[in-house]
Amino acid sequence: MKSLKLNHFSIFTLSICSVLLLIIASCSNSDQDNNEEELIKIGNKQSEEINIINFESNKPRNVILMIGDGMGPNQISLARIAIGGPDYRLAVDMMPHTGIVLTHSFGNIYTDSASSATAYSTGTKTINGYLSLDSNKEPLSILTEELYENGYINGLVATSAITHATPAAFYAHVDDRDKEIEIAQQLIQASSISIALGGGKEYFENIETTEAVEIFYSTDEVRNSNNQSNARIIGLFDEDGIMRAENKPTQKEMTTMALTHLSNKAASCNGFFLMSEGSQIDWGGHLNNSSYVLAEFMDFESTLTDMMQFVNEDKNTLLIVTADHETGGLQLLGQQDDSLIIKFTTNQHSALPVNVYAYGPGADSFSGLMDNTEIFQKIVEALDYKNIQKSNCK
Repeated sequence: MKSLKLNHFSIFTLSICSVLLLIIASCSNSDQDNNEEELIKIGNKQSEEINIINFESNKPRNVILMIGDGMGPNQISLARIAIGGPDYRLAVDMMPHTGIVLTHSFGNIYTDSASSATAYSTGTKTINGYLSLDSNKEPLSILTEELYENGYINGLVATSAITHATPAAFYAHVDDRDKEIEIAQQLIQASSISIALGGGKEYFENIETTEAVEIFYSTDEVRNSNNQSNARIIGLFDEDGIMRAENKPTQKEMTTMALTHLSNKAASCNGFFLMSEGSQIDWGGHLNNSSYVLAEFMDFESTLTDMMQFVNEDKNTLLIVTADHETGGLQLLGQQDDSLIIKFTTNQHSALPVNVYAYGPGADSFSGLMDNTEIFQKIVEALDYKNIQKSNCK
């Protein structure tokens, strides 16, 4: 077995080196089976308590949906033990309402991110690879479209390209998730998303834009643009997925920017919807790279801590945390000395259920076993937006 020592400060550095090495290895021998057992040092950090409060209303004004791509229950357990040990509690552990989500796609127990995100964004199961189209390729009504028509403002964040499957399901209608130039065109020319932050510059290079859309390539440009115009904002911070570097924003940073934008703009709206994806937890799972998974989860966890604090202060926001599927078939096998024994069993998605966690007004409906399409239905029921007087939200 190989020994790997991880702590809070070294995870991000380790992930960059590990990813590069594994990419090289996968290019030279992509069919190699990499199912070795691995030792992960058990952490000893103390849990940081988050104040959990009760809410007077059961009807939220806003919704924040956080999706950990590829984040199954065992990825969360790995992070818990690697950071602080078996008695440690993550932010997600402190969310008071927990359920189990079935993830199968249309006609297949296996789901990809496109069909799963479509279930979340439309309440309908579809074929793997389709984005907000049903199994007959007919367009589905997307949550963000419905919300916009009923006086809400919408935002998206992803550490992948903003045209990648999960964020794209919240604004695009295509029959192939790999049509990312077409997806980019739909984001600019046909969507109502007020702010979209992520990577994917290469997909927007030859697309004609309008005065209604401003495209920025640095976080400073995005911050300086807030509230100075009614233009929609697209922030593109890397060619494709966002690589970890000092000059690149984290999920936490982008989510904070998007939340600030939406909170300010929503003063004349019925509320806002924000989807924030930790996209590359999935990529670490595909590479069977535990340090990559942990680095991405740490960013997701830090983002979640901020969002829980926002819910406490705002008191009108429903926060939902889930995953589209599990990636890597991660197994936690036991303990050897002061290390956890783990093993990846595949470099693909698995058919395992994932968890859902909720906090804020309306959170109690996210308990028990549910299909992934029910996440959409529960958001719709919580907001009851069709019975709210429409506003002139821009």
